[in-house]
Amino acid sequence: MNGNQCRLARVGLGWGVRDLSVAAKVSQQTIVRLEKGETLRPATLCRIKRVFEEAGIIFLSDDRGYGIL
Repeated sequence: MNGNQCRLARVGLGWGVRDLSVAAKVSQQTIVRLEKGETLRPATLCRIKRVFEEAGIIFLSDDRGYGIL
């Protein structure tokens, strides 16, 4: 999951930065950093991705780029 996918998933679910930070148990600043393209610790990134997947988001990645369903 990259920052663009995070933003797309979050907005697609109708969540604000605060909503995601509470669900993933990370700071709002962590979400902002991810969406700006900064690198996060793998464990933190996995936690955020898992929250989205539990909400029904599917992450896509292929030779044409990245996306979500």
